[in-house]
Amino acid sequence: MTEPQVTLDPDSLDPVEDKLRGPLEDQLTSALQAATDKIRRSYAGESVDEVTRMLLDGTRAGLHPDIAEGFHPEMSELRHVAEAIVAGR
Repeated sequence: MTEPQVTLDPDSLDPVEDKLRGPLEDQLTSALQAATDKIRRSYAGESVDEVTRMLLDGTRAGLHPDIAEGFHPEMSELRHVAEAIVAGR
């Protein structure tokens, strides 16, 4: 599995968010990758749904509270990452 990355939809961003899009994507991606690595290392047979929730919670925990509050990823994409963890990829 390649490392997950966060890409923000420019059409959904306000002007300030759009100006900060690159650094924001980098920060979100870094937090998601850290959560993915941690969960992958400690995976002990949890379900895909549970791993998906762990990814969301772990990513948010790695972000500034204001950014974490606004982090609403596409859950199907997060589930795809969880499925790869469960499958051992």
